[in-house]
Parts: sequence; structure tokens; C-alpha cells
Amino acid sequence: MNRIVFISLVAFAALVTTAIAGSLTYELPDETADLKPGPGVEAAGVCLACHSADYISTQPSNEGKAFWEAEVQKMIKVYKAPIDPSDAPAIADYLAANY
Repeated sequence: MNRIVFISLVAFAALVTTAIAGSLTYELPDETADLKPGPGVEAAGVCLACHSADYISTQPSNEGKAFWEAEVQKMIKVYKAPIDPSDAPAIADYLAANY
């Protein structure tokens, strides 16, 4: 029982110390890539709110429209991405054609 109390106190102290220290700030590096040009690139620009163009280009290539439709829906439904559902087909088409 004493061990549990000790571990709990250590964990609590770590949390308090972190809270007192304040939040960290950091600067992201400059982008090294842009979305590929093509129809729908404007709609797909919303993806850059969370992902870099480099990250998008590292996804499996030539997976087709069904893959990208599922990915866009996952971003909307699971991760609450700021994607207007009416833009989802254009984004999926763009990603399928370009990545």
C-alpha cells in the first residue's frame, strides 16, 4: 500500500511541476513541398491544416479513389477534421489522381 501511495505522490509531483513550468513553445520548420497542382487542389488545401504536403506524399501511392475516400471520411468522422462534407468527394478525387 505504501508503494502505491509513493508512486502516486511522485506522479502528482511530476504533473504539478510540469504545470508550473508553463507551456512549451516551438517553431515548426518551413515547408519543403507543396500540394501537387491539379483539379481539386484548392479543396485539398484544408488537409494542410493538420498535415504537411510531405506527409501526404508519404502515403501509399496509387491506392485509388476508394482508399482516399476512406481516408477523407476517417479524417472527418474520427479526427474531426475541418472538412466540409460537400468537399470530401473533390478532395478524394484530387488525392487519388495525384498521390
